Amino acid sequence: MKTILDKRQLHLTILRLAHQLLEDHLHLNEVVFIGLQPRGVQISKSIVESISNLCPDEKVQYGVLDITFYRDDVRNELRIANKTDITFSIEGKIVILIDDVLYTGRTIRAALDAIQDFGRPKKVELCVLVDRRFNRELPIQPDYWGKAIDTAFSQKVKVEWDREEVVLY
Repeated sequence: MKTILDKRQLHLTILRLAHQLLEDHLHLNEVVFIGLQPRGVQISKSIVESISNLCPDEKVQYGVLDITFYRDDVRNELRIANKTDITFSIEGKIVILIDDVLYTGRTIRAALDAIQDFGRPKKVELCVLVDRRFNRELPIQPDYWGKAIDTAFSQKVKVEWDREEVVLY
């Protein structure tokens, strides 16, 4: 076990990601933030909370998306669905998908399929806390990332929210 981000680094990384998103998107009325169930919800809430604190007069549109039945591996194992909560239109908006760890890219591919049920966005961007750069199975890359690391397929990266750290197993 190796700590990739300790508590202080994790909080600074979340704040940096919030600043980067605001730097690129000055008008939040054109942007929606969507956390991916289940593991992307905590990081997305933290980033959106930071953005709301930095821009208290702006309305931040935030939702969560369950991609369980859009996954291409759903037949291989039983999955329990999570809740999707998107109460706004994404039509013509810039959608920022937020997840904890980008690994093979399959979760993001499923998310891209799933958001089509909610309309046609103007643009989709990806924000992740950890990018496992060289383990991709699909040509998907993040627009924003907190930490990029090189790992073996046998290793696992886990965000331990109870201990507030990111760990490599």
